[in-house]
Amino acid sequence: MQAVFVYLVVSAVLSSALAYDPDMLQDICVASNSSDVKVNGFACKSEANVTASDFAFEGLAKPGKINSSVGSLVTVANVDKVPGLNTLGVSLARIDYAPDGLNPPHTHPRATEIVFVLEGELDVGFITTANKLISKTIKQGELFVFPRGLVHFQKNNGDKAASVISAFNSQLPGTQSIAMTLFTATPAVPDNVLTKAFQVGTKEINKIKDKLAPKKS
Repeated sequence: MQAVFVYLVVSAVLSSALAYDPDMLQDICVASNSSDVKVNGFACKSEANVTASDFAFEGLAKPGKINSSVGSLVTVANVDKVPGLNTLGVSLARIDYAPDGLNPPHTHPRATEIVFVLEGELDVGFITTANKLISKTIKQGELFVFPRGLVHFQKNNGDKAASVISAFNSQLPGTQSIAMTLFTATPAVPDNVLTKAFQVGTKEINKIKDKLAPKKS
């Protein structure tokens, strides 16, 4: 029985130690988005059809147009935008912030994130599972790391625009915004779950849902 327990503990440790994108087994495996084959990642398209454009992306070169209510815009350069990233275990993003802009509390379930400040100054932080806030103000040329899976945020408290480049150790890190996940899920999270969790009434929950609901065009 003790041997079984030791085996289970060792297996759990090894599983967590190896919890990142799997290593590639060939030189390239450009994602075939049209393939019906379901794998952990994307099926490879034929090398005969691979071009340089599969490995290039110009979307991070310039600031994006910010029109969100929170005052920030995230432009991703993951495997969905750069098919050549498939199996390589890396991706980037650019985040632009208006003055007083916020990248709201969120998590990346599949990657650690490191941000490098291109311009401006940001208050950044993450919360550990012990409920401790680790935070700092970072400015141009500085960086900060957000451990995988932990809730984190960035806030531009200045009166000028700011921007960062974010790097991830996953081709598709995933993002879960805490507010959007809880209040705009489909099907909806039951109101009695939210009222109990936040210790507020149904009226307050509905106000938040109305604020976060997608704008009708």
